[in-house]
Amino acid sequence: MTTRRHFMGQSAVAASAIAFPLVGGAQPKPVKVGVLHPVTGALAYSGQQCRMGALMAIEDINKAGGIKSLGGAKIEAMLGDAQSSPQAGTAEIEKMNEAGVSAVVGAFASAICLATTQAAAKYNLPHVVDVGVADQIVERGLKNTFRFGPGYKKCAEVAVASLHALNTAAGKPARTVMIVHEESLFGTGTANLLAKELPGYGYEVKEIIKHANPTRDFNNIALRIKQVNPDILIPANYYNEYALLVRTLQQQKITPKAIYSVLGGAASSYKFVKEFPEAANGIIDCNHWFNPKDKRSAELKKRVEAQGQFFSYEVFMTYTAMMLLADAIDRAKSPDRAAIIEALATSKFANHIMPYGPTQFVNGQNMGAQPLMTQVYKGDIKVIVPRDYREVEPVFPLNS
Repeated sequence: MTTRRHFMGQSAVAASAIAFPLVGGAQPKPVKVGVLHPVTGALAYSGQQCRMGALMAIEDINKAGGIKSLGGAKIEAMLGDAQSSPQAGTAEIEKMNEAGVSAVVGAFASAICLATTQAAAKYNLPHVVDVGVADQIVERGLKNTFRFGPGYKKCAEVAVASLHALNTAAGKPARTVMIVHEESLFGTGTANLLAKELPGYGYEVKEIIKHANPTRDFNNIALRIKQVNPDILIPANYYNEYALLVRTLQQQKITPKAIYSVLGGAASSYKFVKEFPEAANGIIDCNHWFNPKDKRSAELKKRVEAQGQFFSYEVFMTYTAMMLLADAIDRAKSPDRAAIIEALATSKFANHIMPYGPTQFVNGQNMGAQPLMTQVYKGDIKVIVPRDYREVEPVFPLNS
């Protein structure tokens, strides 16, 4: 009897240990993830917005029980500042690799992402790109690199096709285009793609103007726009320059038939709409945007605004990129880098607020990713194209 009782007692202890592996305060080791953005320098606003999105996602993942397949392991962020330069971004990757992170999410700007993904590839370090739209990022055969959102080629194609549809429906009042872009990889690449696409639809690109980043005075460029007098102005620049350009046009009473942005830095920004409602009114943008029919989008927006911040594309793009990574770590059942890369490569992640459907990576690019067309309407931003997500009818041309 004694022996039997002793055996049963041991069995009960063993069973409870299996059922409750964390009894006694032993927590699973956290999974360390690099969160890398330009939070100082010229791109600081966007970088800070990205970081906020990443940290909100980590908070939600951890609150929901962490990485389930790893016994509820929490995600632990290692924050990095790319200082708005590719070189600083690369230096941060080196630090993150030394610290043993399992993966990196970042790094907003195309030029920085180009450098950080390359640096991470040396260490087989999974790098989820949150925003960077330059297609070179995913065209170099890097097995560690995954971009959840669309690239600028896809955005340019959607933008020009949508422009043509809007213009045709209005009786083709617009025929000439002028492009103003910032000088880095993002702006230059976007402008080149547009200049190639537009003539095929019958539009004449009258002029392409490149400007420095940062630029603090757009008076001379505005004067040139006035002289050329295009039907459509297409800006491709980051937030500060975009806002200043459009405000300068408003001050000088320059009113093209449409300001039609492709990845416009301020065009789909609640901050811009609130601060400069008249300058923003009617602007159309082809950009990253959430699914307006998913109620979780509105809930996340409320949470961001409760912090006194704006729900910008940087926030929800990085939030979703972090969710994608957490899903991959859970399926990998391991913090091992190679296992996470394999899980990302085979991802079918669909539990997100973007208008993409299930994820499918081909050479690191999510093939289902698409931009939406938005228009500033009555002090708000509304989806106008495609029809599946449309919230209001488009107003085109703006000045008929």
